[in-house]
Amino acid sequence: MKFRPLHDRVVVKRLEGEEKTKGGIIIPDTAKEKPQEGEVVAVGPGSRDDSGKLNALDVKAGDRVLFGKWSGTEVKIDGQDLLIMKESDIMGIVGA
Repeated sequence: MKFRPLHDRVVVKRLEGEEKTKGGIIIPDTAKEKPQEGEVVAVGPGSRDDSGKLNALDVKAGDRVLFGKWSGTEVKIDGQDLLIMKESDIMGIVGA
């Protein structure tokens, strides 16, 4: 990918939602909710504090993360639908 986020921003690729419910009912595309779980594709270098010191991010490329339903800005880069969000919009890392 030819995109590098700035500051404390993170690029996330949404993971696909479930096709069926636990009871076996198939969910049509129009009724699916957007998943709130994704994989980090790229991260920025971090934010600077008041003294100018760089604070590195806690997430890294490849991490599976949970984020809010309305978090981030949807963009299309290299034909992929991605989200760009601040690290503070991420609630946690799955499987950490």
